[in-house]
Amino acid sequence: MSIGRWRGTPLAVRLVVSVAVLVFGYGTVVHVAQLLVPEFRPQLALPGWLTVYFTSLTLWDPVAALLLAARRVEGLALGCAVLATDAAANWYANYVLDPAVGVTAGRIGQAVITALAVTLLALTPWLARWFVPPGHPDRP
Repeated sequence: MSIGRWRGTPLAVRLVVSVAVLVFGYGTVVHVAQLLVPEFRPQLALPGWLTVYFTSLTLWDPVAALLLAARRVEGLALGCAVLATDAAANWYANYVLDPAVGVTAGRIGQAVITALAVTLLALTPWLARWFVPPGHPDRP
């Protein structure tokens, strides 16, 4: 993150945004690995629409990370949308398509993504006060 762009922003805001950027960076790595390394692909045969969605996260995760790091309010909106839809897609894959019973790695992952989505959604009104809105003179 550029120090100048974040000057005057409380440390707590910078920490939350830094963690969010790391989460989206991690998501990028996971989704790219699932595309490129057969051992990391989901064990379920996914419907085409769900495969397209998970593949699209190789684009949306890094875009959300970059927009958040640039202190753009669109990054908050995209980040919330990505995490909420990722939680829903993983819920469908792990509870509707997966015949396994009980706790699985996929279900733990889905719970983590859901917790991240709820957290970012809850913090967005507070974070948005520190982001650069469209048309602001500080916006590139």
